[in-house]
Amino acid sequence: MAVAVAAGSGKWSLGGTTALVTGGTKGIGFAVVEELAGLGASVYTCARNEAELDGCLAQWKSKGFTVSGSVCDVSSPPQRQQLMDKVASHFHAKLHILKASVDYTVEEFRWLMGTNLESAFHLSQLAHPLLKNSEGASLVFMSSVAGVASVSFGSVYGATKVLEIITWVFKLQHLEDKKFEESVIGRTPMRRVGKAEEVASLTAFLCMPASSYITGQTVCVDGGMSVHGFTFP
Repeated sequence: MAVAVAAGSGKWSLGGTTALVTGGTKGIGFAVVEELAGLGASVYTCARNEAELDGCLAQWKSKGFTVSGSVCDVSSPPQRQQLMDKVASHFHAKLHILKASVDYTVEEFRWLMGTNLESAFHLSQLAHPLLKNSEGASLVFMSSVAGVASVSFGSVYGATKVLEIITWVFKLQHLEDKKFEESVIGRTPMRRVGKAEEVASLTAFLCMPASSYITGQTVCVDGGMSVHGFTFP
């Protein structure tokens, strides 16, 4: 999940803004951190793995990006509160950008609901005072194709994504089933899988002054795949 404020030099810049990006050490979250920081935002991120977080922070520092972070499991309410306390202190109580990113046992159900649904709602509540202190703040949620199209698997996952969605992306990672992958690509008009950077660029745009009149929208970054739905044999 990510939150951003429209400030800086020009409508296509994020200079002078502050951003919180959860899950910023991998995949789309990592790409979003780099995109926002590269456009001038000061970014704070979090991850569950301290070693991975430290490695990413060192990498961003070498690139000249202004990025800080701390360890946080967003499925834990107390850790979410601690995260927002750190963010409030780090950014002096102002926040411009917030970006929040099978069959199940009872414990898996609780974990998925806490990670995909409850954490987004709770972080939005906690960030509200900081967002009020910033003009033109933006709230961007990442979701999955399961949030807008029917899927033949992962019913609990899909349910959590329906309410989390503002911006969503279809992402294939580590697919071992080549037949399944070919089927997905065959149903995608652009005939390829999307890249994390292609999602990050849209996220940055939604946080810029240039998109100030866009609100309450669901934007599909999926190469046109959603026009076919997502049910496979």
